[in-house]
Amino acid sequence: MSFSAQSTVTQRMIPRTVPSDLEVVQPTGCPLPPLFCPDNHRSRTLAQMREKPSGLDRYIFLNGLKGRDPTLFYQLLLANMPEMVPILYTPTVGDACVNYSHIWRRAEGLYVSIHDKGRIEQVLRKWPGGHNARISVVTDGSRILGLGDLGANGLPIAIGKLDLYIGGAGIRPFSTVPICLDLGTNTEKHLADPFYLGVRQRRPDDAEMEAFMDEFMAAMSKVFPQLVVQFEDFSTDNAFKYLERYRHSYRVFNDDIQGTGAVVLSGFINSARIASAASGLPLSEHRILFFGAGSAGIGVAKQLLSFFKTQGVDEEQAKKQIWTVDSKGLIVAGRPGLQEHKHFFSRTDYNGPPLTKLLDIINYVKPTALLGLSTIKGAFSKPVVEKMAAINKRPIIFPLSNPVDMCEVTYEDAIQWTDGRVVFASGSPYEPVDYKGKRYEPGQGNNMYIFPALGLGTIISKANHVTDLMVEAAAVALAESLTPEELAAELVYPRLTRIRQVSAAIAKSVVRAAQASGADAYPVLRELSDDTLLELIQSKMWTPSTSKSRL
Repeated sequence: MSFSAQSTVTQRMIPRTVPSDLEVVQPTGCPLPPLFCPDNHRSRTLAQMREKPSGLDRYIFLNGLKGRDPTLFYQLLLANMPEMVPILYTPTVGDACVNYSHIWRRAEGLYVSIHDKGRIEQVLRKWPGGHNARISVVTDGSRILGLGDLGANGLPIAIGKLDLYIGGAGIRPFSTVPICLDLGTNTEKHLADPFYLGVRQRRPDDAEMEAFMDEFMAAMSKVFPQLVVQFEDFSTDNAFKYLERYRHSYRVFNDDIQGTGAVVLSGFINSARIASAASGLPLSEHRILFFGAGSAGIGVAKQLLSFFKTQGVDEEQAKKQIWTVDSKGLIVAGRPGLQEHKHFFSRTDYNGPPLTKLLDIINYVKPTALLGLSTIKGAFSKPVVEKMAAINKRPIIFPLSNPVDMCEVTYEDAIQWTDGRVVFASGSPYEPVDYKGKRYEPGQGNNMYIFPALGLGTIISKANHVTDLMVEAAAVALAESLTPEELAAELVYPRLTRIRQVSAAIAKSVVRAAQASGADAYPVLRELSDDTLLELIQSKMWTPSTSKSRL
């Protein structure tokens, strides 16, 4: 009998209580060495991780460490964010997902299968400590990063995101619920894989999936009444569909649409200021070209409407400042077979022959900003980048596709091809670049800046749903979180080493936005000053050496 046939439920095999920061989990009856030193052991463990030959090997090592000693794992994460986040999340988590059925070591998340329909509530109740659950990341594995339909192999995405909630916003580990909806996969490679952990069938039709999702969300609300749900890596059409279907009934948001939109909005606010300072162009006159029109691309584009609105531009005019491009070229109204979610930004002011080449589209649009969410490696070629530099003193170029081997342009190339003038942010991390005697530090539009704080603010405010105002407030707070030194260095985002400080400030703004939206259910917080509220939020953040948080 296959693993998936034996059970559709797996549970994280980790202790119910977190050991103190001086304890190390040991086999029963096996004493520690007489001269054992916890500080030295932390350094030893970090060295062991660094000795691993590949990112995937380091991921496997850290996964094992979390199972053996979660306290040590989270201590290392908090102390080494810039180094460990790219292992636990993008880009390495992509490799972990692709290979998950082969590198699987232990049960660490919850699978809810299409065959569980009619008994989903029973399945969810098998999760330990359900009354403590506060945040869940849910994926169906149908569009993992830019890697396609990975089915049940998508679970590491949910696990990785929740590690960032814990590290970035201090959410307690045992209040997190990683879930993969095992609805099958349309990828023959996985169906034929003898080690594949999931259901060996193709995905259900729309009607069957809708019925499954309705039962699942109702059961989640009943079993975990205080839970915030983050949808992650659903296929484009389903990402929009199920966000709209549930966002006003449950505490749910979609990170690919809203989280990505918010983090890019934040980066664009700071980038536009840098570019306008150089060119003298009013902020309201920026022209944004999106290369990639999936759920993330259109979600980001819609979020950027608020940038123009803050400049006094109405929505109809703001839409005219944004152009979108998909695999068939510039998206125009009346194109046969145009997907529903692409209609919003389809152009009605172009009547010429189809524009299918990016360079031709740039020549026509003359954008100040080029944003990539296409998952096409190298799509921003040297001629494309050089053209952006020719028409802008400080071209804004955001290659946002993940993982790094699907990024539209590397940071080093962008620096060289613009002679150091580019204002840059990517989806995956890049190292600083030395060019003509100057060190350039890249920005990373990492959703980690948004979703942990958005979740934390939602939890603390006891909001009954996640409003657009809460998402926009998170973006603005992130943009305003840079220190004077970071601003002087022309950074687009704050340094990741300050993530907890940044998350607390964003969560405060989210709480205030929930109150302004009338979505909050914790009225006593309305009476607190901003400083007192910020202190309260910081006091709620869990650390590996304490379990005082009561989120």
